[in-house]
Amino acid sequence: MLKKLLLLIAAGFFLASCAATNTETGGDVDSTSSASSSSSDGSITAGTQEDLIVNVGDRVFFEFDSSELTVDAQATLDAQAAWLSQYPDTDITIEGHCDERGTREYNLALGDKRAFAVYSYLAQAGVDTNRMDYVSWGKERPEVIGSEETAYSQNRRGVTIVTN
Repeated sequence: MLKKLLLLIAAGFFLASCAATNTETGGDVDSTSSASSSSSDGSITAGTQEDLIVNVGDRVFFEFDSSELTVDAQATLDAQAAWLSQYPDTDITIEGHCDERGTREYNLALGDKRAFAVYSYLAQAGVDTNRMDYVSWGKERPEVIGSEETAYSQNRRGVTIVTN
């Protein structure tokens, strides 16, 4: 648990540091495109991507060749729904990702099913669908490079991105 928390905190700092670079180069909206969300005193600004990452968790993971939400994923999404209810003006995009196995087309379809599973769960939990969008990246944006289960398991994910 502590390892996951430290990884989330590190990811938050990484995302904040990458934000200016991606914005300046006109990159697509993805997990590196959120604006910096730390105030001048180093605290996290409420309702930002960094707040979501550190205090709730921005991603859920899937089993191989599945878009079914695990019990752990459902718990994370329940926490995301509660967080989103605190920030009713916050919109999100849900990204669906896959590991490198399978064709590009297959993984785009599976990523879409994963993103839609997250979208549907959050909608059923009370998040207004007008606040949400979803996209599949298939296997095109791996989180971890590698051809072993450790990398695969981190790449089979759904990521919630704050878009405003």
